Amino acid sequence: MHWLTPLFLVALLTGVVLELWLSGRQLAEVSRRRNEVPAPFAAAITLAEHSKAADYTIAKLRVGRVGTVVDAALTLALTVGGGIATLDALWRHTGLAEPWLGLLVIGSVALLIPLVNLPLSLWRTFRLEARFGFNRITPALYVTDLIKSLALAILLGGPLVLATLLLMERAGSAWWVWAWGLWLAVMFFIAWAWPAFIAPLFNKFSPLKDAQLRERIESLLTRCGFASKGVFVVDNSRRSSHGNAYFTGIGRHKRIVFFDTLLERLAHTEVEAVLAHELGHFRLKHVRKRLLLSIAVAFAGLALLGALARQPAFYSALGVPIPSTHAALLLFMFVVPAFAFFITPLGSLWSRRHEFEADDFATQYASAGELASALVKLHRDNASTLTPDPAYAAFYYSHPPPLARILRLRASAAAG
Repeated sequence: MHWLTPLFLVALLTGVVLELWLSGRQLAEVSRRRNEVPAPFAAAITLAEHSKAADYTIAKLRVGRVGTVVDAALTLALTVGGGIATLDALWRHTGLAEPWLGLLVIGSVALLIPLVNLPLSLWRTFRLEARFGFNRITPALYVTDLIKSLALAILLGGPLVLATLLLMERAGSAWWVWAWGLWLAVMFFIAWAWPAFIAPLFNKFSPLKDAQLRERIESLLTRCGFASKGVFVVDNSRRSSHGNAYFTGIGRHKRIVFFDTLLERLAHTEVEAVLAHELGHFRLKHVRKRLLLSIAVAFAGLALLGALARQPAFYSALGVPIPSTHAALLLFMFVVPAFAFFITPLGSLWSRRHEFEADDFATQYASAGELASALVKLHRDNASTLTPDPAYAAFYYSHPPPLARILRLRASAAAG
């Protein structure tokens, strides 16, 4: 047995045990504090709303624990269990050569993964989300979204995989440098095309009609020195009652997008404060820093793949007896997450720091009190727990725990 086999198994299984332990802590903490609203929220959130958030969190965690086990079992089955090797052998009977053979094997795995996860997805959408009053998507729209997503994956992902396989076969030992350049080009193309061509396939985007709110937003943009191609409202209410806001696009083609459900719940001053927070991420270069990090990680990852793909033991240790370019890509896709999982807390910590910095930026251009008020409403309306387990939050939370964040904003408002 090659040393990589037990190392991979230990990493994967340790990760599963750690995930289940952390989610167990979260379950226990949320359950324990289900019947008591934290004092700073008592005036804005009722006990019934707090209990609903606890029940919703618990239900999601239980489904998530099942998903953790299913994902780990699928990873084991496809790697050391011989699943990739079996699919590879089946497609070799067609007599196809690379890169078409590899495209079919990778496509088969890419189709198998969502099929295995489909029952849990259906349960989350039509049972869990519906039980708590959040789901609004119809079965017909759900199927339509699946078909569109599959078509996009084929149209965008198919050529990218095909080109990568060709580079691996014909570009020599430095193929991964060319693949990295190709990945960058595709990433920027999608970022450019998403707001104007891809996202409208799923949702309707309409210019913000509220003249008073639009004027307030334009004034904020001017104060912050931010240029965009417009402010849009997306009809997310067709699918869910959850609310959110985000930026999309790159360069001068950035758009500001509000969920229609969010605008229904927040006052104009609260919307302005939420937008000021999001603008903070851009003005403080958080988006650029995360983009540069992802580019650097992709470079390092492809370099590692380039080295591993030349090692026959890399394949045999992970259940694939016949080395191939497509097997290298697939094995890498399953192996890296097993090890990368353990650096999750570092990414979460970095993200939480960015959120605090964006909050500080928002208080300079909008009201800290209004941002705190908006966050309370969003936590209430999205049924987000106010009482997370500290260890779980430290490991997973990309945003600061609500109590710490809102008390900090209220202190800022009082000082101002």
